[in-house]
Amino acid sequence: MKMMAMKKKSSSSSEKDDLYHVIHKVPQGDSPYVRAKHAQLVERNPEAAIVLFWKAINAGDRVDSALKDMAVVMKQLNRSEEAIEAIKSFRTRCSKQAQESLDNVLIDLYKKCGKVDEQIDLIKRRLRLIYQGEIFNGKPTKTARSHGKKFRVSVKQETSRLLGNLGWAYMQKSNYLTAEVVYRKAQMIDPDANKACNLGLCLIKQGRFDDAGSILGDVLQGTIPGSEDNKARNRARELLMELKAFQPPLELSEIMGLDDHDFFKGLELLMNEWAPIRSKRLPIFEEISSFRDQLAC
Repeated sequence: MKMMAMKKKSSSSSEKDDLYHVIHKVPQGDSPYVRAKHAQLVERNPEAAIVLFWKAINAGDRVDSALKDMAVVMKQLNRSEEAIEAIKSFRTRCSKQAQESLDNVLIDLYKKCGKVDEQIDLIKRRLRLIYQGEIFNGKPTKTARSHGKKFRVSVKQETSRLLGNLGWAYMQKSNYLTAEVVYRKAQMIDPDANKACNLGLCLIKQGRFDDAGSILGDVLQGTIPGSEDNKARNRARELLMELKAFQPPLELSEIMGLDDHDFFKGLELLMNEWAPIRSKRLPIFEEISSFRDQLAC
């Protein structure tokens, strides 16, 4: 009976231990990598986690995961430059399967640091690998993880995602024409509302307000995948408001064909566009108003 009780207690303790690791998403064991994950996820001590990730890398303990996780933690601590150098220095110790994930982390780090040229070069290299059929280790899909959830990503989705990142990088260089071409290609492959908003912004920067308004309107009308996302819809609304601020003032040629009453009204609107708004009307407009009233009689 005593032996059975001990077995039940041991079994209960093991189940609790398993449940603990599941809840906190911490691997089992006592290796440097396991202790690093414990410091990161349970103790919420990123500095200690980085030290332990370094120990894991030097000890050859799950180097693929240790290097990637350490870079992510460094980014959260605004140590992105250090994370970039770490990946460049130690990625040769990682497996071939880990290189793609490390590239994705590097792209985010370059973006965080404002290293636009490096970001563009790396994205182009990733796109070249897709063209050569070498991405996802030759498979049509891969398993990805975001916010603790796993999902499948196709080559088409990955291509569109990389093109979206490339378009944004060109936007940072104010190369709006190239960015537009890249965004339109991304939308042809796998359209989504977020890239549509970025394309709309790109067109606004080029002064193509009608085209931008049409695309942003599509997001609000729900005709683009992802339009149901409130974040995308709110951004589309904000960009439409920004678009209105960029609208060119009324041209004189647009009001020349109006009748006398509307002509003088339009001329006053035009003058308000050209000059700062004043607390009192200019004397010339008092005269115009009087002349307009005489015409009306």
